[in-house]
Amino acid sequence: MENNFVIGKTYETRSICDHNCRFKATVLKKTAKTVTVETMDGVKRCKVHEHDGEQFIYLLCQYSMAPIMRA
Repeated sequence: MENNFVIGKTYETRSICDHNCRFKATVLKKTAKTVTVETMDGVKRCKVHEHDGEQFIYLLCQYSMAPIMRA
């Protein structure tokens, strides 16, 4: 079963450094290669990555401790 992002759904993840720090993103638009999400910082378009049939996005930017949203 392939996991995909769903328009209108809110996804949440926690910070790797601080368990109490949460990141939330609501999917506004979706294409095959990108997802447009709304966060507390505003609207952002993110590239969709895939690994073992599961989609994910880097929420802020792509670095070792960056928050990742999984579908």
